[in-house]
Amino acid sequence: MGWKWRFWEKSSSGIGNEPHILGTRIWLQELRELCERCFDNREEGQRLVRELQVEWSDAWKRMEVEESLKQGLDRRALRLIRANDSEWSEWLDNERFWMPGWKGEGS
Repeated sequence: MGWKWRFWEKSSSGIGNEPHILGTRIWLQELRELCERCFDNREEGQRLVRELQVEWSDAWKRMEVEESLKQGLDRRALRLIRANDSEWSEWLDNERFWMPGWKGEGS
């Protein structure tokens, strides 16, 4: 009679089939890095923000993004997309703007 080690068995829980779900900090980091790459080209940055906004909206439709996260990302995208050159720089430099939980206060 041999030992049957439990950790050698494959799990039947299907963990490998779970979708990779991005969290708040990852979406914010991706948005921020995108904007900082285009710090001196606001129009290109705004175009890329719109593209990223489509990505998180699609993730929300697949129920991979919570409503509150989507709303927070949309609030930031709205500010960034509507910004002129000086406002763009101000938003990029505003540390509170990039923190999870930012509700739209302050400019």
